[in-house]
Amino acid sequence: MLNLNDFIENSIEGIKNEIGNEKTIIALSGGVDSSVCSVLVKNAIGDNLTAIFVDNGFLREGEADEVVDIFEGRLNFKYVDAREEFLKGLRGVTDPEEKRKIIGKIFIDVFEREAEKIQAKFLVQGTIAPDWIESEGKIKSHHNLSLPGGMILEVVEPIRELYKDEVRDIGRELELSDKLINRQPFPGPGLAVRIIGEVTREKLDIVSKANHIVSEEVEKIGLDKDLWQYFAVLTDSKVTGVKGDQRDFGYLVVIRMVTSLDAMTAEVPELPWDLIKTISKKITSEVSQVAHVSLSVSDKPPSTIEFA
Repeated sequence: MLNLNDFIENSIEGIKNEIGNEKTIIALSGGVDSSVCSVLVKNAIGDNLTAIFVDNGFLREGEADEVVDIFEGRLNFKYVDAREEFLKGLRGVTDPEEKRKIIGKIFIDVFEREAEKIQAKFLVQGTIAPDWIESEGKIKSHHNLSLPGGMILEVVEPIRELYKDEVRDIGRELELSDKLINRQPFPGPGLAVRIIGEVTREKLDIVSKANHIVSEEVEKIGLDKDLWQYFAVLTDSKVTGVKGDQRDFGYLVVIRMVTSLDAMTAEVPELPWDLIKTISKKITSEVSQVAHVSLSVSDKPPSTIEFA
């Protein structure tokens, strides 16, 4: 079992030894992994750390404002609006692995530009064990591991050997808020990997609205406390529907809800049917481009949690 105090003390000492007095940036997403890293590194090197929050345009509804509210004033914090850069980079791209690698490359380009401004030498990332296990097993690339050759920043990964439940325990020991610690995991590439096919503004708008409806309804009945993740996926399929007295031909959206401990395995639990029906009705009535909603019932393995 992980000894929390020993891990924190050893991590802070290890970070001091590795980074010394060098300027450092951290890729801060606002999720529990990067948040825990930010506190550990801040405790180790103080104001030599700058937190860079990159808005890639693939965030959940209202998420950018929420992250800014939480961290601005608590760290040396910088918000970078790179939405156009990411969208342009994914133009015409449909393969999910290629998407992840392009997103990873653009993130690094942004971080290196910001690092150059403050003469930073190190980049801290919130990589955890499932990230590199899946990448090494060639299940899928993780954006924070698809790093380009010739990168000028040296990467530091303080929680690389931990699993999500252990990271949350560390967060509690560091007195992070329960809301932050218990946030459902969100992929670094964001909504871009919850869109099957090319990423466009229209598709981002659709999946953002659908995802918000799923979250709102799950949290309304308190089911979020039992689930690991709950979200919507926009497929590349269109199906026939009926809206009013007119034929409709719109997108198929898939609802995904799973329980898990560490993301290495996951199960689809029995779900309240009233909830599923409510979500379906809201999505098809409030998101005009969607004609059909289905429910994913596959566990991990054989499936992965995310679709792409």
